[in-house]
Amino acid sequence: MLGYETERHRVDVGDYALDLLVLRPHEQHGPVPGVLWIHGGGYMLGMAGMAHASRMAPLVRSGEAVVVSPRYRLAWRKPYPAAVLDCYAALLWLQEHAQELGCAPDQLFVGGESAGGGLAAAACLLARDMGEVAVAFQMPLYPMLDCRDTRTSADNHGRVWNTARNHWGWRGYLGPLWGSAAVPAYASPALEDDLSGMPPAYTFVSDGEPFLAETLDYVRALQAAGVSAACDVYHGDVHAFDMLTPWTAEARAAIAHFEERFRQAAATCRAAQPRR
Repeated sequence: MLGYETERHRVDVGDYALDLLVLRPHEQHGPVPGVLWIHGGGYMLGMAGMAHASRMAPLVRSGEAVVVSPRYRLAWRKPYPAAVLDCYAALLWLQEHAQELGCAPDQLFVGGESAGGGLAAAACLLARDMGEVAVAFQMPLYPMLDCRDTRTSADNHGRVWNTARNHWGWRGYLGPLWGSAAVPAYASPALEDDLSGMPPAYTFVSDGEPFLAETLDYVRALQAAGVSAACDVYHGDVHAFDMLTPWTAEARAAIAHFEERFRQAAATCRAAQPRR
């Protein structure tokens, strides 16, 4: 038993039929945040069903959130910008259907892990710049944000994800843009110079994995732009440690603090939707 209901929906993105997996609580008391949760996999792997193992599943089970997980196009099938366009379309779908899903329209959250965290940040950038949908809170966990080698993604030999795999993922996602000076921030959000107007953020990361530097740099850049943002750093070299080693003390602490931060955001973070 999952402890929640699952539904499948579909939205057209150009000529692509995007499948959406929706997780809904059996019971909830009043409107709850609607969360676009984007799976990881280095832009090359993964599936929408990974939401069942994500940080959001227990919060759906407890009646505190509704989750929409898009089956975005992986880079081996279609490189940038397909994935971010799919995720943004899923966000617009969530906005349109928020009330019937039992979501508070002014509490649309966006999050994900790894490449899903990168896509979460990119979707928030698009939402800010397009002005069609308002995001109240972002949760890009140990996000894959920077297509360049950073001080922690260069010569990294961490478990699960490392320098070689990072280059493989970015090369596949960027296609002909790989190595170019013309990579847009919607592909690699670390390249965005102005993060003003972005939604408040919370994330966590381990100190031995490739994405430590870009995660901390993203949080600092948000703070410098006047955006409330925080990051917790845990010891270890296992990427996605909260999902892959949930029995460890570090993972248990990360899980508990994530849920605390989510509940704080649910109590305080709201963003009215623009009139369309």
